[in-house]
Amino acid sequence: AVLMCRGKAMQDFKGPDCRFVNFKKGEAVYVYYKLIGKSTELWAGSVGSDFGYFPKDLLEINHNYSNEELELPTDVSLIC
Repeated sequence: AVLMCRGKAMQDFKGPDCRFVNFKKGEAVYVYYKLIGKSTELWAGSVGSDFGYFPKDLLEINHNYSNEELELPTDVSLIC
């Protein structure tokens, strides 16, 4: 996976299930995929050693690594 950007969590987030990554306000979040299709509000990335989906609106981007946008169809599901 190509690291696309890094952001800072603007608020706490706890996902509804194990496909989501949880974070606390102020934590660094690394973005690897921007989802297309039904879930355009979700991105996928990592916080520490955890990887999963999260709402893109909760992230303040502070560093872009790649101009190449990797988009995944939303029917690609993470295995829990």
